[in-house]
Amino acid sequence: MRLAALVLGAGAGSRFGGGKLTAAFRGEPLLVHALRAACAAPVERVLLVSPPDLAVPLPDSRIEVLPVVSDALSTSLKVGVAALGDVNGVFVFLGDMPLIPHGIAAELALFLPGHYAAQPRYGGKPGHPVLLSAQALQDITGLSGDEGAGRLLRARSDIAFLDSAEEGVLWDVDRVEDLARLAEKAAGQAV
Repeated sequence: MRLAALVLGAGAGSRFGGGKLTAAFRGEPLLVHALRAACAAPVERVLLVSPPDLAVPLPDSRIEVLPVVSDALSTSLKVGVAALGDVNGVFVFLGDMPLIPHGIAAELALFLPGHYAAQPRYGGKPGHPVLLSAQALQDITGLSGDEGAGRLLRARSDIAFLDSAEEGVLWDVDRVEDLARLAEKAAGQAV
């Protein structure tokens, strides 16, 4: 099975006040943590969709950067999926989710055959990364505006859910105060 990882980081972070993905979290830019989680996935390629001027150190030489000028989540997702080409599935990581457990992607991959997508959940709430099948990737072309694949997933009954003991599958950063909240919640959590 040919799998790839897509890290979405092209948004402006307007609720954060700008510069969200370069904000420090645990001594590094927020985005670096999401990139590491993507690189830990069982994938052939890791593609970061980001604004052309985003300057963060890439933690792995396998990461390819695709510059995109757009605040629309659907645009980033569609452009990224198109750039990855012919694959059996794509893990979608969000650049503002720094505490994704590094082993969860390999577990999700086991659920993909026969399912539209595979997704972790914690406490009954769906989280990330989402592993989209080749069929789901075809449906991505119909998305528009600031929506990801969530609408597609909610309309399906053939999603495989992996219950996770790690709340990090839900934790994201939208506002400046979220960084402090996340650091407090994550104190002592190993990634």
